[in-house]
Amino acid sequence: MELTLKSETGFDLLALSGEVDMHFSPKLREKILGTLKDGKPLLIDMAQVSYIDSSGIASLVEGFQTAKSSKLPYGLLNISTTALQVLTLTRLDKIFNLYSSAEQFKAQVTTHAGAIQ
Repeated sequence: MELTLKSETGFDLLALSGEVDMHFSPKLREKILGTLKDGKPLLIDMAQVSYIDSSGIASLVEGFQTAKSSKLPYGLLNISTTALQVLTLTRLDKIFNLYSSAEQFKAQVTTHAGAIQ
């Protein structure tokens, strides 16, 4: 698995590629929680994820829960077919905010920021 974290205007974009398994999930968890701890909304691009197991899903769920308790926008972008099958099977596709473009997420972040002020 490879992780690439980029700062966009108003949020961070974490791009994942390869297999998200028990070996790499701790690194994913650390990146997700670190970004949220810094108070930044997070969008996770999953277009290049070829496999995800329960430990990878657990990292995403923990990020979701942390973001929710911190009142930060959090979402998944361009989910690969393989990853979407797992999310659908676990019904997490109904829990996570799913996006097909970063612009959709940015609009939510902008709306969220306006509501806080």
